Amino acid sequence: MMNRVILIGRLTKDPELRYTPAGVAVTQFTLAVDRPFQTQGGQRETDFIPVVVWRQLAETCANYLRKGRLTALEGRIQVRNYQNNEGKRVYVTEVIADNVRFLESNRNGGNSGSNGGSNNRGHDQGKNDPFSDDGKPIDIPDDDLPF
Repeated sequence: MMNRVILIGRLTKDPELRYTPAGVAVTQFTLAVDRPFQTQGGQRETDFIPVVVWRQLAETCANYLRKGRLTALEGRIQVRNYQNNEGKRVYVTEVIADNVRFLESNRNGGNSGSNGGSNNRGHDQGKNDPFSDDGKPIDIPDDDLPF
């Protein structure tokens, strides 16, 4: 059995970061993905796909993704359901992303490409990222190394 999805599209609004009662980060956003064909009128239709990202990747997405950014992601489709206030069963289909790639540095710039997978930091973090490539060595104490 396989449940795998790969999408490339643009965010319809800034991601929403929340935390569960247990303190686990979760981010939600919607990805607008064009269909690969045109209607008889010559227009492309677009699907608006809800995406959920968990833990550290959720925080990274919330910090660096913005409305309109071209983004690629890998994940799985999940269908969940609940009863609304009127007692009706509501079904929700969403993509649970486990790998997100930032495909452009900013909305105006055309610097496309990627720099990582699930811990991708994007190209636009500037001075907020202590790991940005400014040509200087990074001082990491031996106690912080995992090996």
